[in-house]
Amino acid sequence: MTELWLIGIGTGHPGHVTLEGRDALRDATTVLIPRKGAGKEDLAHLRHAILNAAGATARVIEFDMPVRDDSLPYQDRVARWHDEIAARWQFALEDAPDGPVALLVWGDPGLYDSTLRIAARLSPAPRLRVIPGITALQALTAAHAIPFNTVNGAVVVTTGRKLRDHGWPAGAETVVVMLDGECSFRSLDPEGVEIWWGAFLGMPEQVLHAGPLRAAEPEIIALRAEARARHGWIMDTYLLRKQ
Repeated sequence: MTELWLIGIGTGHPGHVTLEGRDALRDATTVLIPRKGAGKEDLAHLRHAILNAAGATARVIEFDMPVRDDSLPYQDRVARWHDEIAARWQFALEDAPDGPVALLVWGDPGLYDSTLRIAARLSPAPRLRVIPGITALQALTAAHAIPFNTVNGAVVVTTGRKLRDHGWPAGAETVVVMLDGECSFRSLDPEGVEIWWGAFLGMPEQVLHAGPLRAAEPEIIALRAEARARHGWIMDTYLLRKQ
């Protein structure tokens, strides 16, 4: 692999792929698609649907994603997982034809995604091309028809783990939470806080809920649990704002 293209594909809607992204999918020689195990076949199917919508004719190579070792400390767990993913990329591509290899990245490759960090582990290092995509942040604010920020107001984008460990970020009027499987908004004092939550953003399965955090909290927890049980997986994010 001498050239690797990381193509942001938005949050699951084929229309989220930019014209530049579609051209790249048509020009790529090979496309790598991860298989994430039982119950998550939709994620691979969506990638194939996006390739079909773009008119891509590249050779598609699938590989099985490794599982993180939950017995390790968090940073070690993630580092070893990334090492193994990079090794699987290279193994999968041993017999691939010459030419650019494309990876379809949910959202944008530069925002709360580790594909660039995994690519940095490849040896020899390929030439990288990054094509931006619509992020979950944009899809969330569009779905709720709200602005990302208040006038001259500070926004912090963080993780559920950080929200649980450190609470509301100092100086922020708006907090956007990514990568949260624990409904970490439950750890906050809900007084004066509004929440806008969404799952499967941009997809036909999209689920939304919004309102004062105190009232919305049990509704979101129930909606999230039901959606995850129905699909076997879930991608969600939310925006919190102090009024």
